[in-house]
Amino acid sequence: MLRRCQLQDIESIYIVINDAAKAYRGVIPPDCYHEPYMPIDELSGEMQKMSFFGWQDEKQLVGVMGFQRVRDVTLIRHAYVLTAWQRQGIGSQLVNYLRKLSETRRLLVGTWADAHWAIAFYQKHGFHLLADKDKLLRAYWRVSDRQIEVSVVLGLDLSW
Repeated sequence: MLRRCQLQDIESIYIVINDAAKAYRGVIPPDCYHEPYMPIDELSGEMQKMSFFGWQDEKQLVGVMGFQRVRDVTLIRHAYVLTAWQRQGIGSQLVNYLRKLSETRRLLVGTWADAHWAIAFYQKHGFHLLADKDKLLRAYWRVSDRQIEVSVVLGLDLSW
């Protein structure tokens, strides 16, 4: 079942994000990976900036995606599925739902350049790597110069 997450879901979202983010260990630069990948206080701040949607199976939240409108674009942020639940279409359900919710023409997602599985996932859903990623990351995200250096941005124009 797909649903909008609430503040009381913070611990479940924290578990999903930090379980799934273990895939980055040894893949992204070591100075960009830490455990927990997203501390609870950081997640709390993120939940105040954006909406989170989740996939729940019976009583357990198993996947999440953040959704944030920033000026003229919509960002997909913090997209994770519990390791044990991956490759079952949960991420696809979430991204397709968020595509329908977007009130802007353009959807953007940023991810690590070495997270080839994440890039392939978004490309499978019609997103394309964008050449102006540094400019986009500076304009729509608040990330460090180091993260900009090792990230990519994919975009989808919903007017197509």
